[in-house]
Amino acid sequence: GEEGYKIRRAFVPENNNIFLFADYSQIDLRVLAHYSQDPALLTAFRNGDDIHTRTAAEIFSVSQLLVTSEMRRVAKSINFGIVYGMSSFGLSTQLRISRREAQRFIDRYFALYAGVKQFMADIIDQARADGYVTTLLKRRRYLPEIDAANKVRREFSERAAINTPIQGTAADIIKLAMLKVQELLQHKESSCRMLLQIHDELVFELTEADCHFLQEDICRAMEQALEIDVPLVVNMEVGNSLAK
Repeated sequence: GEEGYKIRRAFVPENNNIFLFADYSQIDLRVLAHYSQDPALLTAFRNGDDIHTRTAAEIFSVSQLLVTSEMRRVAKSINFGIVYGMSSFGLSTQLRISRREAQRFIDRYFALYAGVKQFMADIIDQARADGYVTTLLKRRRYLPEIDAANKVRREFSERAAINTPIQGTAADIIKLAMLKVQELLQHKESSCRMLLQIHDELVFELTEADCHFLQEDICRAMEQALEIDVPLVVNMEVGNSLAK
């Protein structure tokens, strides 16, 4: 919102420096594609498709050329909502639509990405059997209430079982990226400082000349942080404040 924008705008680099922003594109959904091995998701990311536009075209039964910004917004909410184990009630609240319509969108999503639905069922079963789930780098999250009699606690643990491997692996990836970029910077003579990690984004402070010199190397290091079954893609921007 506007208040958040004003706060970000207050943070500026030192004189003659700029900020370089490097953020992973849709990293949660790419990790989901790796885990689920869903053919449609894998193909979309390997082909460089806009996953939200593709999903919108399918759930609204229109050509991708006819997808409107509103359709894409709905598809984006569904794509990311699935990662969080969002229910039809949660989606209907977020999109301000009826619960029946939200459920219809979710059903169409799972018809398109059947591998995702299977992954979600399998990971919950695994959590029940093991008592925990792991990220790709084997970090564990224990879920002692996965079989709780209390429905609220049980369903929270089920959502955590789905979400943890995905978001946890995304967190692993950006930490690996920070290590790779730090190693890169140690071998370069530059003013560049890795300043912040904000979710799936790294922020650097450097001179404009160093930005031209380092931008591609930083991007490459981040995209090679961890090999998964779809490409990792990093978007780069520059700005004179954290508001960009």
